[in-house]
Amino acid sequence: MANFNYDNFVTRNSGYIAQDTQDKIRNARVLFAGCGLGSGPVICAARTGFQNFMLIDGDTVDAHNLNRQFFDFDDVGTPKVEALKKHILRINPEAKVEAHVAMLDKNNAADLVSQADLIFDTIDFVDLEAVLALHGNAAARGKPIFTAMNIGFGAGVMYFPPGSGNSLPAILQRDVEAAAAEGNLSYTAVFQRVMGRIGAHLDRQVMEEVAKALTIMEDGTACPASQIAVGSFSVAALAMAMMHDMLAGMEVPSAPNMVIHSFRNHVTKLVNIAS
Repeated sequence: MANFNYDNFVTRNSGYIAQDTQDKIRNARVLFAGCGLGSGPVICAARTGFQNFMLIDGDTVDAHNLNRQFFDFDDVGTPKVEALKKHILRINPEAKVEAHVAMLDKNNAADLVSQADLIFDTIDFVDLEAVLALHGNAAARGKPIFTAMNIGFGAGVMYFPPGSGNSLPAILQRDVEAAAAEGNLSYTAVFQRVMGRIGAHLDRQVMEEVAKALTIMEDGTACPASQIAVGSFSVAALAMAMMHDMLAGMEVPSAPNMVIHSFRNHVTKLVNIAS
């Protein structure tokens, strides 16, 4: 069996990824919060040359995840972080992977954020408290954070630079306050307001599926939303390009703008989710 050699592993990146940027990629410690949709960016990151991973997710691989998430049938029943750790080490056996079989929440967010150089968030927005805890701690500690959505035949990725003042809690504050004033501080109440603002920029099919899901979830019923492989692959590619550009010191569209690409309409847009 051949010995792993990092420089040989990334040699075909040359010309697209500068050496100093590749060094930053190699050394950056990345926290991936949510390893379902996050599984695509994790694998793309591993192949790009990232090799210091912190993974957190309390869920296990289910058969219905395989249509879009980066797992195999043999992974069904395995904690997602453990399955991803296995796949990362098959790509790069020298990678350092810290796997937490737990849901990120307000109690563990601060400790995890403090250990990371870069954060990638694909926590299920159903857990609004966890999302706000992660982003709030990232903003307080000056850590760059990316968040992503699988959007039908496309994807949306948003970047929150350190010190920008445009944290996700700040952007969502008026939505949270409005929902609380109505006595319905729930995921659906907040998310409906956000989607109402950006819905005109999304594919009609996406809005139809989101509306179905939100209607079912209004009474607390679990509803796995329809998602497809094209969306998950799109998230991985778009997110990794933006993460590279940030580390390379290039200009990256940032919050409150979300980069949204549709392969249904072959259009990329910058959409302000705050207005």
